[in-house]
Amino acid sequence: MSPELTLVLQLLIGGVAIGGVYALIALGFVLIYKATDVLNLAQGEMLLLGAYVSYGLIAQIGLPVPVAFLITLAFSIVLGITIERVALRPLIGEPAISVIMVTIGLAILLRSIVIGIWGTEYRVYPDVLPKESAQIGPLSVSLEFLWSFGIAMALVALFALAFRYTRVGIAMRAVADDQQAALSMGINVRFVFATSWVIAAIVSSIGGILLASIQGTGILLATLGLKALPVAIVGGLDSIIGAAAGGVIVGVLETLSAGYLDVPLGGGVRDVAPFVFLVLILLVKPYGLFGKERIERV
Repeated sequence: MSPELTLVLQLLIGGVAIGGVYALIALGFVLIYKATDVLNLAQGEMLLLGAYVSYGLIAQIGLPVPVAFLITLAFSIVLGITIERVALRPLIGEPAISVIMVTIGLAILLRSIVIGIWGTEYRVYPDVLPKESAQIGPLSVSLEFLWSFGIAMALVALFALAFRYTRVGIAMRAVADDQQAALSMGINVRFVFATSWVIAAIVSSIGGILLASIQGTGILLATLGLKALPVAIVGGLDSIIGAAAGGVIVGVLETLSAGYLDVPLGGGVRDVAPFVFLVLILLVKPYGLFGKERIERV
């Protein structure tokens, strides 16, 4: 195998692995948008807080990884419920721009909490995934990447099945289609809203743990979390399958851009590439690759 082909395959594998984590984080955007029509711009900071809470439990307090993980999930559930009850529920019926501005303020608040407790310095995340590499022919594949991709895709598939076949999932789909009709059928819309925020907080924390284990813990994790926004929009803001596909596409774009364009163009291309691709996709498919067109009759 030629060195050029080996490099391409290596970049593709890394991109698919990172893209799987992006897909998991984008799932939070999708579920909140489907259930509440809210675009949560604090998703990156929710990821950041989840990563730092798990870091503090493992590295600073010294808890075993499984115990720290369960406590982090419990914290995420409380965080999601608190955000929905305190910040979002009073805004039901208000203009969408008001809710979006609240999520921006929430992002600033969560980031400030992290900085106030842990500071801004970069921290090495404890080893929670295998660091060894597996040799597949001429390719050296990090087991950390493979585990991250497998965990992320398994969770995306699990939530997709739950959204389609469970009572809560069916209720969320009903609320996403028509809130008034769902209310008339006896569905507790407020419970659905809270559930969507809880799931978003959980997937954000898990995504934060996976990204931190690969890249370390730092404030820039919030930026990585926000990269899931173009993932969700590229796939379609109302499509779980679109989130998975968009995650892989954006992850591959990032690694290919970093491998071939960052050096000749002076760096930073990998951070811009997903948004350039987003613009191009929206020019052709305004609702994303898998999004449903909404036709409103006036």
